[in-house]
Amino acid sequence: MTITHESIVPPVGVSAARFRPPTGSSTASCHSLDGQWRFQLFPTAHTGQSSADPGAQWNRLAVPGHWQLAEAPHAWPYGTPEYSNVLYPFPVDPPFVPDANPTGEYRLPFDLPADWPAEGRTLVRFEGVDSWFEVSLNGELIAQSHGSRLPTEIDITDALIPGENLLAVRVTKWSALSYIEDQDQWWLSGIFRSVTLEHRPDNGLDHISVRADYDHTTGLGTLHVGSETLVGVHGGPVAQVEAVAAEASAPIRVVCVELGIDTTTNTEVRMPVAPWSAEVPRLYTVEVSSATETVTLAVGFRTITIRDAQFLVNGVAITFRGVNRHEFDPLRGRSVTPERMLQDVLMMKQHNINAVRTSHYPPHPHFLDLCDRYGLWVIDENDLETHGFMNIDWQGNPVDAPEWEEVLVDRVTRMVRRDAHHPSIVMWSLGNEAGRGRNVAVMASTVRALDDSRPIHYEGDYSSDEVDVYSRMYATSEETELIGQGIEAPLARADLDARRRQMPFIQCEYAHAMGNGPGGLSDYDAIVDRHPRLAGGFIWEWTDHGLQREDANGALFSAYGGDFGEAFHDGTFVADGLVLPDRSASPSLRETAAVFAPIRIDVHNESTLLIRNRYAFRDSAHVTFAWRLHHGAVEVATGELDGILLQPRESTTVRVPAEIELPAPGTAPLWFTVEAVQREAHPLEAEWLQEPFVLARGQLLAQPAAPLPGLEAGRAEQLTTGFRAGGAQFTPAGQLSQLHGVGVSEFRVDAWRAPTDNDLRSGMWLGPSDAEVWRSAGLNLLAERKISSTVTEQGSLVVEARTAGPATGNGFVTRYEWLPVGGTDAVDLLVEISP
Repeated sequence: MTITHESIVPPVGVSAARFRPPTGSSTASCHSLDGQWRFQLFPTAHTGQSSADPGAQWNRLAVPGHWQLAEAPHAWPYGTPEYSNVLYPFPVDPPFVPDANPTGEYRLPFDLPADWPAEGRTLVRFEGVDSWFEVSLNGELIAQSHGSRLPTEIDITDALIPGENLLAVRVTKWSALSYIEDQDQWWLSGIFRSVTLEHRPDNGLDHISVRADYDHTTGLGTLHVGSETLVGVHGGPVAQVEAVAAEASAPIRVVCVELGIDTTTNTEVRMPVAPWSAEVPRLYTVEVSSATETVTLAVGFRTITIRDAQFLVNGVAITFRGVNRHEFDPLRGRSVTPERMLQDVLMMKQHNINAVRTSHYPPHPHFLDLCDRYGLWVIDENDLETHGFMNIDWQGNPVDAPEWEEVLVDRVTRMVRRDAHHPSIVMWSLGNEAGRGRNVAVMASTVRALDDSRPIHYEGDYSSDEVDVYSRMYATSEETELIGQGIEAPLARADLDARRRQMPFIQCEYAHAMGNGPGGLSDYDAIVDRHPRLAGGFIWEWTDHGLQREDANGALFSAYGGDFGEAFHDGTFVADGLVLPDRSASPSLRETAAVFAPIRIDVHNESTLLIRNRYAFRDSAHVTFAWRLHHGAVEVATGELDGILLQPRESTTVRVPAEIELPAPGTAPLWFTVEAVQREAHPLEAEWLQEPFVLARGQLLAQPAAPLPGLEAGRAEQLTTGFRAGGAQFTPAGQLSQLHGVGVSEFRVDAWRAPTDNDLRSGMWLGPSDAEVWRSAGLNLLAERKISSTVTEQGSLVVEARTAGPATGNGFVTRYEWLPVGGTDAVDLLVEISP
């Protein structure tokens, strides 16, 4: 079989999947190949270029990077980005893609470093290439691979020559694999993550497995470290097929000075430990050594269980107050830098976000290192989405096609093998919006065989027969309440229904943050707090995907779908994040921080505030509660509330301290504000927490403003020309005609505003958009009919009217009551609306 970019086969000629330790943590040699590569773009996959051609006269292109963004934001010499949400921008005809298929030819001449070891093997590692690629060395085709957001390692030892070597990589924009990478993002191509030469010493630590469990009943941790030596390659050289074997390695040594561990066996070690959590991310430094290599790992002890429909970590129920995060940079696309990853993590911590779903693919491995270090719960998601098949009723969907099984199994295998040592990962996700089918069960069983310590998530498994958590997208607050109570609509099969009701419920996407969204966030949060079954959710999404570009006048702006002249695109739907593309905080991020606060301060009743500690593991010893009495910005008294130490999930009520004598009422209301201020930082928090750091605020009206003097109510009058109430004049029908001498052409209630992005979009599977529903009810073209106008015995003018739109019977009754304020031209207005 000739393998091409339209073949449905796993990668061939590649090394077996293995773990990825943090950069610089291994003593084995590693050499970066990042930098300027020779590059040429061709219109089709049949470039006619020999892999032995060094491309000496070609242009230069930065690796890592996307070729569409090579000279962004000023020029686009290699084509422009394209954005689509659900639908494929090419005919749905798997595994085939259009002949017009931009293909990049990359060339890199390189010498092995002078100190490169002579023994052992040399691998070239690609962290991410979009979408299908083949690799040649010195004119010899060695491997073909795919899985854009997954690593590929290729053994090049036998093809290396003394002196200069020529690495050639051919990358297609479209391939059969594009059908399973339809992930609501810009279509961007190329070698977009780093490339390195990796030395694998004989008897080295090819793959290390780490399992670090925690028993919350005893305080003991159990550490097991295993090692494998990987033999052979997947598919062998392209012309040959060989098997991959994993053998137990030679004896290894495991050392953790902090825990007093020094062992040369693979047996379990038990000892007292401090557990890892997203609230207190305690990590231990563990060194694993063979005769030829030492790897240093950051190990966190924690155990995940599901019991009584609750998601437990270390025996305690946790709540995900999370976001979905695509990898994105406004100039670099998905080629994100370590600095950008750190910025994302620290901004999340600063705004009370405690969890990330890596939508919809495994992230750069460094991002997971940061989540381990700073503390974020992570759902690690497989590089899989086939959403565009929905448009053809899921006919031919790869998730239900036997010929795709090996490819999908390969993808979950590479994810789990690469990432399983990260304590921050608390769930594996099989993919996103890829429908149902036979391969869901196959992928789930593969993941469990590789790692049975974490639950499996897949929202598309609506009956939850293959997964461990009940997951949904955009369930309404009303339905979420029912699910929390365990009284949601039953499944047809009683056994599956009973099984699902024992699962925790997660909204893997909710509270769409487009435009002025997210809406209803505080309502969802309150529902989650009420019901133990509800484990929280993940806002869609973290950042707007606006690509920076320059207009005709040289001004920079954030571009979305259509701004690059695409004939097929989904417009602004790519701009739906809590932060702007440059990571400026939007108002919605500040709202999220307030709603997600781990210490909540809310009105309890008219005289007290309720303080709740919503941490799962942390008491409130690191927090002081500062209060102030104030008229606006003018402070009357300040202080701190004494004696408040709340254990996790505890609450208390507070009121204005009894010893404080309130001043006489003034012209402004008097407010009692309490702030939860963090002054004591966990060592890692010191990197992002600027003291004092306000975790939460709550406010209570301590005293209303005194009534304004001399403004007693007057009386409206009926005149021959109509009516008068204070400074307002009306026609005989009750239409306001003048206000303080200024003519008024129209005065009535309205039910229309400019639609937001969220209003205009149909909610995926939810039918017409809100704007369409509003228009169909006639609420965008309202007219008013006056019913009556009367001066009441109390001296107010009451005008009743009916307001309605064209072509429908919809409408509502409006009652206006105008009450003059005696001695002035002022007037009070009360408006009541009823069906």
